[in-house]
Amino acid sequence: MPPPQLDYQTAFDLAPIGLILSERRQIVDCNARVLEIFGARREQFVGQSFAVLYPSPAEFERTGERIAARLGSNGHYADDRVMKRLSSGELFWCHVSGQALDTQDPHARGIWSFEDLSAHRQLTVALTPREREIAALLVEGLTSKQIGKRLAVSPRTIDVYRGRLMKKYGASGTPDLVHRLLKG
Repeated sequence: MPPPQLDYQTAFDLAPIGLILSERRQIVDCNARVLEIFGARREQFVGQSFAVLYPSPAEFERTGERIAARLGSNGHYADDRVMKRLSSGELFWCHVSGQALDTQDPHARGIWSFEDLSAHRQLTVALTPREREIAALLVEGLTSKQIGKRLAVSPRTIDVYRGRLMKKYGASGTPDLVHRLLKG
């Protein structure tokens, strides 16, 4: 069999990272790697809302709000978050990076990449949706005040959740907690 042609469609299809083209938070197209990451078939993905990739509808909504609020003037956004495999419902850490094609309307159309981090970082403790969100922001190195501002809650509320996370992970302090979150 001859090697594949070198063109944009082949590059998209065979990219070593999961790729999704979106419109209004709906999946318009995706490559084979993203189907592998999420344990899905093409017909389960194309035409669906991104909500199918999230552990809960609330996390889907909050992430959308966070993306729209934090999108830079260049239209780029990236973070690590907990996502859900369609095949098993398993939750896993994923690095997500996106490019909005219209910075004035971030959800209009975009290009998103997905990298499965589960080989390096595993979810070993059951977390609530808010705990998952705060854990992801702690890993980014944000303070309680910064997290509270981003999530529109008080820093004291973040401290309470951080305390719960420390107890669940058996961490002695925030640096230890972040280390345990990164280690899995």
